[in-house]
Amino acid sequence: VAGICSMGVDVLLVGPLPTPGIAFITSSMRADAGVVISASHNPYQDNGIKFFSRDGFKLPDEMELQIEELIFSKKIDSLRPVASEVGKAFRIDDAKGRYVVFLKNSFPRDLDLVGLKIVLDCANGAAYKVAPAVLEELGAQVIPLGVSPNGTNINAGCGSLHPEVLAEAVRENRADLGIALDGDADRVIFVDEFGNEVDGDHIMAICATHMLRENRLAHGTLVATVMSNLGLDIAIRAAGGQMVKTAVGDRYVVEEMLRGGYNLGGEQSGHMIFLDHNTTGDGMISALQVLAIMQRSGRRLSELAGVMIALPQVLLNVRVAERRDLAEMPEVQRAVAAVEAKLGESGRVLIRYSGTEPLLRNMLEGQDKYQITELANEIAGAVERENGAGGKG
Repeated sequence: VAGICSMGVDVLLVGPLPTPGIAFITSSMRADAGVVISASHNPYQDNGIKFFSRDGFKLPDEMELQIEELIFSKKIDSLRPVASEVGKAFRIDDAKGRYVVFLKNSFPRDLDLVGLKIVLDCANGAAYKVAPAVLEELGAQVIPLGVSPNGTNINAGCGSLHPEVLAEAVRENRADLGIALDGDADRVIFVDEFGNEVDGDHIMAICATHMLRENRLAHGTLVATVMSNLGLDIAIRAAGGQMVKTAVGDRYVVEEMLRGGYNLGGEQSGHMIFLDHNTTGDGMISALQVLAIMQRSGRRLSELAGVMIALPQVLLNVRVAERRDLAEMPEVQRAVAAVEAKLGESGRVLIRYSGTEPLLRNMLEGQDKYQITELANEIAGAVERENGAGGKG
């Protein structure tokens, strides 16, 4: 805040608020930009900065690189406003209330959540106040978890990366379902009434097929990333729709949605973008859409999730010494080619670097879980020999 004010720009402070809440507030208040301090789904030590443009969309890579270049080249060092030209900071006291109303407005007015018992895990993160408030105001009985943030316990053994905690609580409380957000609440994972995980692919399948039936899925198309399970493709095609795939990352999903005029996209990890409601991934918007389908259809989450049958999938992360070009790692290339030959048309291989950690993500999909696990380990071994820093999982 001090740095921004020192450049002659006014700052509006909203306090802890989910990342998608900042996108909404930025656009609704006609601000020039939105800024979030967040580690997303990672530990607090990984805190970084997320930027939104004035229309609530994340900045493209080119603009972020331009910002870095302006800073590191010292081209803006000469800009030093003084006296009355220095920016001022103001606190927006009702930001949480505005966002709660915005979220509730995404839920059909003729429906409520009365009669539903929901376990809600807020990951000791930014949604610890707004998420329980939204569900309770819509009539649900909420059993909250992860609503005691202290600045360092965010995502620690809770939230969307630890659905086993949510599953246990759902079974213990005989709840109708569980909802787990990550630290900045831009992603969501469900568990059904039996404690089974319902990931982003299944959520997209539920929502996309429902929207297809109601003729609300723009161009009959769902946008997903290359990490999505092939079972999702099968479910969408069976419902009369089609898929468009992008690189991994919600910003690439959004870019493709804007380019093609699509209104639903997302990732297996639980990032879903409902462009009819918000400009970025919003865990609570996603949760409310699923809850609306449950209430409208009278079906339980386990029934709805049956619209998609996932093919066995293995994801093995290998810690790397550096982000070397994969084309310059011949042993890894040979290992991948050999695995692809073994899988043939019945599976696929996808390897890529993590966007936030020094990891090479090694994903295999196929008919036989045991086989693809063995094959994933073969590729991981090649990576470790050629560019390993020790450790995989």
